[in-house]
Formats: sequence, C-alpha cells, structure tokens
Amino acid sequence: MLPNEWHLTQDVEDFLAHAGDFLRSRPALHNTPLTDIEKLRMRKPDAQGPVTAVFGRQEVRGEVHGVFYLTSRGRLGLTPLSVEQTEALAARLAVLGHSPAHVIADHDTATAFAHSWQRHTGAASALFWRTHLHRLGTLTPPRPRPEGRGRLTGATDREHLVRWCREFCVEVGEQPSIEVIDAGSWDDSRFGDRHFTFWESPEGTPVSMAAATSLIGGMVRIDPVYTPAHLRGRGYAGAVTVEASRAALDAGASDVVLFTDPDNPTSNALYRRIGYVHVADFAGYKFS
Repeated sequence: MLPNEWHLTQDVEDFLAHAGDFLRSRPALHNTPLTDIEKLRMRKPDAQGPVTAVFGRQEVRGEVHGVFYLTSRGRLGLTPLSVEQTEALAARLAVLGHSPAHVIADHDTATAFAHSWQRHTGAASALFWRTHLHRLGTLTPPRPRPEGRGRLTGATDREHLVRWCREFCVEVGEQPSIEVIDAGSWDDSRFGDRHFTFWESPEGTPVSMAAATSLIGGMVRIDPVYTPAHLRGRGYAGAVTVEASRAALDAGASDVVLFTDPDNPTSNALYRRIGYVHVADFAGYKFS
C-alpha cells in the first residue's frame, strides 16, 4: 500500500480489523459510522443475495487517518477529513465508478467532499440535512419533574412504537423511512434495532418516547425523541430523554450523544438544560 492511499474492501470484518480502533478512538464524532457499519455487519443476506457495501480507510505510514463507507443504497458516510483527503477520495471513487446518492459527515467534511465530487464528476450537490451534535456532560433531571414515570418498552408496545415512529418521520420529512414502515419492514427500518423508553402518565398512558442505539465503541446515540404535538410543553421530552440517557450510562456508555435540529431553539435549549453540550455541526448533501 502506498503512503496516503485509500484502501477499499467489501469485507466488513477485514475493514474493522484495520479501522475498528480508529472508529472507537472518537466515539462521539464517529457515532454514525459506528452504528451504520455495525448494522451492515449484522445484516444477513436476503432473497436477492448479499447486501453489498464498500468500506475504505486512508492510512499514513500504516496509521488510519480517515474512514468512509458506501452502502448499496448510495449512502456515503465519512469520518472528519481534510480537503486533501476528500479530494483523493472523490478521485478514487469516481475512477472506480462508484456513485454515491448523498454524503453525511461533519459539516466541513461533507461540504468539502461535495465540492470535490462536483470537480471530479460534474454532479451538482444540494444541502438536505443540517444538525447539531451534542454529547452528554453531567446528566441533570428536569425541574420540575413532570408527573408520571419512565419505563422500557416491550413486545406489546410494538404497534404503538411503529405508529409514533411513522408520525415522527412525517413530521421531519423522512420519506425513505416512511416507505420502509409502510411496506411492513419495521425490522429493516432504522428504528428496528433501537431500545425504546416511554414516559407514561400517572394513569399508565404513554405520552412521550425516546430511543437509543445499542452500545458500540463505548457510545450510545439517543434517536429519536418524540412527543405527540398535543402533549408538548409539559416536560415529557426532557424526562424521557433523561431516562434513556441514564439507561445508556448504566449500560456502560462513556459517550452518550444526540443530534438536534439547529432551527429548533426549544429542543436545543431543552437538551442543554439536561446536560448535553454542543460539540460539532453535521450536514448532508444530495448529488444530482
């Protein structure tokens, strides 16, 4: 392998053997690659054959300095990269004939790759996603605490969870997830492997939910948090997020993270009050 070369493989186990330590070295910033790659690793071949993905690592004198993964559906995920790294990666992917549909990364990396991809392929890009990444500092339960209690969901809650996750997707415009849910493929949706917590009223009625990824690399991501519109403004979202965050800490997480909409000052202020600290901005670009 030449210095600074991007090494590509479709063998996820081989990829993780070389790049796993690098991904786990910054679990908060690498939270999406950690969860996405683990999901690809665990996915079983379907009736149409194996689900193919391409994984890559960039090395300098044998040390990993950057990672990408490209799914069969065209999702390109990147760890933080320099402009020089995105240029080299865009050139390599273009030469090999790979065509990502969109890129997700920290804001500077995603923007740099979008520019590099246009230079190498002529494909125009459009920003479709902006978000703030927060990491939990000191967990601080809301005051006053709303009435009710938190509880982990069980098998009998599935219908309720499916309905609320779909409502969440409609609200945020997450059309691909709506299509997967409507096709009856809940287990294949991005919610299918999550661990859910309800906040219930004193009467035992669910009024809010929060989901969490499984622990990987010392990291758990809270996603999504949802309260039906007619129940908002009563402190339920903060309470259920604290419950889910505490469960993540109890499970051994060193980094508990979540993404927030930068255009929603209410939710950003809420997460700051319960102990989350803004650490980075992320972005997504679609390609023509």
